[in-house]
Amino acid sequence: MKPETVIAWHRKGFRLFWTWNIRHGQAGRPLVPKDVRELIRNMSRSNPLWGAPRIHGELLKLGIDIGETSVGNYMVRHRKPPSQTWRTFLENHVKTMVSVDFFTVPRIPFQVLYVFLVLAHDRRRILHFNVTAHPMAEWTAQQLREAFPFDRSRRYLLRDRDGIFGSDFRKDVKAMGIKEVLSAPRSPWQRAYVTCDWHDSARVLGPGSSSTQLRCTGM
Repeated sequence: MKPETVIAWHRKGFRLFWTWNIRHGQAGRPLVPKDVRELIRNMSRSNPLWGAPRIHGELLKLGIDIGETSVGNYMVRHRKPPSQTWRTFLENHVKTMVSVDFFTVPRIPFQVLYVFLVLAHDRRRILHFNVTAHPMAEWTAQQLREAFPFDRSRRYLLRDRDGIFGSDFRKDVKAMGIKEVLSAPRSPWQRAYVTCDWHDSARVLGPGSSSTQLRCTGM
């Protein structure tokens, strides 16, 4: 039997396992009623200086239970003065920027390992990586401290909006004098360097990889 066949069976089983798990678990996020969506848009149009936190607070005062992220999704996007493009920003700061991200590696017993990656943009060098089965905000903050010892930090840190980058992580970033730059929601192309690297690594590592093997690969 070829290894590709075993890997294909495992991937199919992994998809079936999580499909069953989702269908028999809790329901997904409830839909926002149409009248609430219209209210958010009206408040956004009438108060162009209000952000999602302010509108979210006003809705809570009205007894409307909704998340701040959902409020931001339905706000009206106001036109802003022209600024440098995303590509120009990356090119101007390529030597002073790093990207951080997580990618997952499925294991044979339907478990997932999480790999944290710190990538320098100038030469696409991996500055630091580590593996865990239970990513926590404190653990992620510690990885950042290990990536930049002795005040050798960069000016900008590019990341997505994942909740794993919690308050401890943001405090450490600020204390190190690094400015966070967040990519737009559902826009992995804005973090193309680190996304390509973790896709390449995940392609090399099979479902039977252990945390020890991951550390020994050197990515």
